[in-house]
Amino acid sequence: MSGGEARRQSESGKTAQDNRDQIIRQDARGCFVEVKNDCFHIDKIHLQFVAYDKSKPQGQRYTGNIHIYIDVPEFLVLAKEAETGALHARMQQYKQAKKSDPLYECLGGTSAAQLAHYGRPRPDGKSLSRVAKLVGADRADYLFVADSGPGEQDEKGLIVPRFGKNPEQHVAVSLSWRQVNELLLTTTTHYQAWLSAKYAAEWSLMNAPRTGDREPGATSGSSPAKPHPTPKQPAPASQPKPAAQSGFDSAFGSVYGRETGRAPADDMRMF
Repeated sequence: MSGGEARRQSESGKTAQDNRDQIIRQDARGCFVEVKNDCFHIDKIHLQFVAYDKSKPQGQRYTGNIHIYIDVPEFLVLAKEAETGALHARMQQYKQAKKSDPLYECLGGTSAAQLAHYGRPRPDGKSLSRVAKLVGADRADYLFVADSGPGEQDEKGLIVPRFGKNPEQHVAVSLSWRQVNELLLTTTTHYQAWLSAKYAAEWSLMNAPRTGDREPGATSGSSPAKPHPTPKQPAPASQPKPAAQSGFDSAFGSVYGRETGRAPADDMRMF
């Protein structure tokens, strides 16, 4: 196998591995943003912003690669704003007022201590700041922007960017309002499906042994001894039929099917 073929196979395998956790990807000219499901278990939505140059050799085409991690509740609120149209209405208001403020902003990053722990400290000894912004655009509805560069950790643990207007990496993906909806709502649907599966798995893990004991024919390794037949009891003496009642009870029976109108303790159990 030639060196070129080996490199292409390696890159193909890397691409397949990168796409394994992909939920949705939105492309623009020379860049894209994609959402992955690999951080649901830590209550984060993982977005990867990539800029590339096709004129460069394969394996060297990425000119920007920034990973953003958004808290799930924060992401769900943004998705709901997009679904109701509130986000898009605010975008139009900002454009008309010529406001450049971000419609949404996420500040994140990795502290200098963590970078040193991972064996990847910055040469300047600073923290790594990663910022994502959703802003109104002139030639499109939105720009979804990601920047990274030096930062500092404040007393609250937040990584504050210190790169001004000159980030080390910059990726800006132009999106229509429909593409924003697709990105946010598709991700929300996937997260809800994952959360439902998580609850179902946890419920089964906690309750399967208990419910299994009540299953017909359930055993614990050996068949239980069959009980002796119970002697037949004489039929109870017939009771006089109660007098007819008026109102709800006369038409539909007593509440919950009980003459006292109360359910026994067994009926109050969920399992």
